[in-house]
Amino acid sequence: MKILYFAWVRERIGMPEEEIALPAEVTTPADLLAFLSKRGPEYESAFERPEVIRVAVDQTHVEHDMPIGDAREIALFPPMTGG
Repeated sequence: MKILYFAWVRERIGMPEEEIALPAEVTTPADLLAFLSKRGPEYESAFERPEVIRVAVDQTHVEHDMPIGDAREIALFPPMTGG
């Protein structure tokens, strides 16, 4: 699965995107954030407050408890402000 990182999430992880084979138990964005946060200190820093991370599955914003299903792409980004 392609995971895209934006803004300070990308800066903390140190890359804009990556391909990851997700374990079967990762079925929601909440599961994904928990899984990613265990991949190393940079991920732990990026996802230390998972509740503020916005998620888009195949370019559609979703809540953290929605199923990922057969998504091809998941984007993770911090809250955005207008202006």
